[in-house]
Amino acid sequence: MTQYLPPNLLQLFAAREPIPYLPPVDKLPHEKKTRGYLGVGNFLNSFEDPKDTPPCTRVETRAERLERRRREKAEQVAYKLEREIAIWDPQALANATEDPFKTLFVSRINYDTSESKLRREFEIYGPIKNIIMISDKNSKPRGYAFIEYEHERDMHSAYKHADGKKIDGKRVLVDVERARTVKGWLPRRLGGGLGGTRRGGADVNIKHSDSRSLDHRGPDREHRGLQIADRRRYDERRRSRSRDRREVRERSRERHRSRSRERRKRRGSRDDYDGLDKKERKESKKKKRSKSRDRSEKKRDRRDRDKDRDINYQ
Repeated sequence: MTQYLPPNLLQLFAAREPIPYLPPVDKLPHEKKTRGYLGVGNFLNSFEDPKDTPPCTRVETRAERLERRRREKAEQVAYKLEREIAIWDPQALANATEDPFKTLFVSRINYDTSESKLRREFEIYGPIKNIIMISDKNSKPRGYAFIEYEHERDMHSAYKHADGKKIDGKRVLVDVERARTVKGWLPRRLGGGLGGTRRGGADVNIKHSDSRSLDHRGPDREHRGLQIADRRRYDERRRSRSRDRREVRERSRERHRSRSRERRKRRGSRDDYDGLDKKERKESKKKKRSKSRDRSEKKRDRRDRDKDRDINYQ
């Protein structure tokens, strides 16, 4: 087919010139003559003395470096924690309440919950003296507060009944104030606290911390204990409240019974009135019937008279 191509295209398919031959630069390996392999014993005197050799520098691996940094950071945190624990004094807190034994700790509060809302929810247990809502440096709420009651029994009532109460869509957790009532108590930031949601990994943490499930029996009262007289007063108050509630229930029942009697009487009077109305209606119907009968009889008499007249005229 190429013979039919024009000359300009045939030039494109023309063969190139052969590669020029060049002689080798060196002899081939099998043509060379060598002395073979020799030992290094003749060169040992040229080596340095092993005693003069400096010790080798050991390079730190990546795992060792990470472990060292972790250990150094843990030591720094432990030192800082120890120093803060040494200067920790809960009695010198600036924004603390007056009486720690009348103070209730409330956590897991909705960030949108206001102080007035919290007061309305916890005022049902007794009069509140002060509410302190904790916030950070940027004035954002931290989700917990301290409520100081005027009476200690009201705080105990709130501690017993307000746990798990739902406020603004979140269930709150209540507890007594432990910083100034429990000896040796430390907050969460100093390694204390009762919560277990931030202990470590997922295998260690618990999803919901509950202060009631932990082994504690309230604040330490070595310097100021809850006396037996106060407990008796508290129990008597509870009994008196239960008696008052019983009396109120009995009164309400009596009122209900008296009202039901009055309603029955009214119903009976209405029934009597309805019976009288029925009798009167029957009598009126009878009268109407008698009147209609009289009218029909009169009409008949008139017809008969008219017929008689017509007959006479004929």
